[in-house]
Amino acid sequence: MKIMLIGSGGREHALAWKLAQSKKVTTIYVVPGNAGTEMISKCCNVNLFTNENLVNFAKDNHIDLTIVGPENLLVEGIVNLFKQNKLDIIGPSQKAAQLEGNKTYAKQFMERFKIPTAKFKVFSEPHSALAYLENTTTFPVVVKANGLAAGKGVVICKNLKAARETITDFMIDHSLKDAGNSIVMEEFFSGVETSIICITDGKTMVPLVSAQDHKTIHEHGVGLNTGGMGAVCPNPHVNQKVMDDFTKHIMIPTLNGIKQSKLDFHGFLFFGIMITNNGCKCLEYNVRMGDPECQSIVPLMNFDLVALFQTVIKNQLHTFKFLWKKGTAINIVLASNGYPKNYKIGYQINIQHQPLVFFANTIIKENKLLTNGGRVLSVVAVGKSVKDAYVKVYKEIKNINFKRMYFRKDIGLN
Repeated sequence: MKIMLIGSGGREHALAWKLAQSKKVTTIYVVPGNAGTEMISKCCNVNLFTNENLVNFAKDNHIDLTIVGPENLLVEGIVNLFKQNKLDIIGPSQKAAQLEGNKTYAKQFMERFKIPTAKFKVFSEPHSALAYLENTTTFPVVVKANGLAAGKGVVICKNLKAARETITDFMIDHSLKDAGNSIVMEEFFSGVETSIICITDGKTMVPLVSAQDHKTIHEHGVGLNTGGMGAVCPNPHVNQKVMDDFTKHIMIPTLNGIKQSKLDFHGFLFFGIMITNNGCKCLEYNVRMGDPECQSIVPLMNFDLVALFQTVIKNQLHTFKFLWKKGTAINIVLASNGYPKNYKIGYQINIQHQPLVFFANTIIKENKLLTNGGRVLSVVAVGKSVKDAYVKVYKEIKNINFKRMYFRKDIGLN
């Protein structure tokens, strides 16, 4: 088989690494890929700049399956375009992708299908949002950019001052560009957050192993939100009782909603869940693999990922047997100091030996591996327990360095 994998982050490197292990695969074209995917023997990085280029490349090179990593292409409708050209592709249709691309659509979907979630209000004008705040006495309040914001569009505002600043930042200063033109304000839930990523063929939905993401830049949930600074998989707070609650009250109603709304969905559906004293609450949907959750989930897969995707394409997901390795996987993101705001790039990355590393914002120039963005790479370790994986992964980090390297030191401690 020939596969095309679209994306350039750590998530795509992890997927490429796993796909390349399949005996079914001869070549993986990664668009545009990164320094990590370039190092995989079955992979070939390709620069293609438009959806039309992608379609033509798939046709000309007889691509058997395309997998889409980033959300923006899904929201723009790349799946529709590929299917119109009779090309197999993993991902939701443009309409289904609104579950991530439009927070208002997602919240109304949850409301319509009685999926437990936070009470919310939508604002398209900053003055009305600010006026609402003046009459709100319950804090914290959660402010969400309505559009795609690369994981940086959710802020928990502990007081009126913080909420005003966030609304000004999103809606007036346009720090997230068009994503913050409208916002969703919702009630705050106390509890433990977990990521549960499922795969679906539109008829059947199956949860993968849960993961615990760490969004803030600093330890212990302090600082600005990022795209994710690391993950623990499975989430140690997710037991069978939690999974049963999630399955009955969130996953199954969501699948029923997808069916009733006639959404074409063949791919990953990410559930952001808060485990509260009153059961699981659905915070958000993403319509693709999480990043950095993917980097911890993939190493625990004890099955052929290509075979899984084939059953999804054929609407036969119910026949697939999922096998998982025992233990815990932890990945730690090594970032450029200053991320998620101001940081410098172009520093040489030195790796003493070859631990399990998934590259993100990296580039090779003049045979040197260089930093090329905020989140540079993920270091991954699998252990018998959370403690074992924690010790292993931080030991591995000692073998990697680049100028102004930054990482959290508490991932796996909580």
